[in-house]
Amino acid sequence: MARPAAAADPDDDDGPPTVQHLPPIWERQLPPPSLPIGVAILAFVTAALGVLLIVSGILFVLAYYGSLLVPSSLVIFHVGDPIGATVLVILGTVIALLSSALWHQEVWAFYLMVGFLFLGLAYLFFTDSITYLFVIVLVVFIYLIAVRHHFY
Repeated sequence: MARPAAAADPDDDDGPPTVQHLPPIWERQLPPPSLPIGVAILAFVTAALGVLLIVSGILFVLAYYGSLLVPSSLVIFHVGDPIGATVLVILGTVIALLSSALWHQEVWAFYLMVGFLFLGLAYLFFTDSITYLFVIVLVVFIYLIAVRHHFY
């Protein structure tokens, strides 16, 4: 059977075919994450605790080495020696960084905070300290688990 002869196309230049009506490449659009109010409050309280620890460590070192300039009555936490104060400053810095990551809803901060809360609950439970503090930590722990999908 013979094929019919194709009509000569004036635009045919024997090159590769081109298609001009492709849809644009699909890119996944993530919705902008919303910061739950409880996470914002937790980040703020955590930041305040971190700053408190940093200031306390610095005040202790200043009172230890320069007791004429900074009286020892200004020290918030008495840690014993300057090495303990250095550890306090480092811990305060880590907690302040954790609060910043919580504010930005980073998933590692979520896991770290859940771990801290779980350890706190375990400590309070096994020392028979089931008080208002235990209930508050438990509520914050359950709340963080409930809003875990807001972290990315």
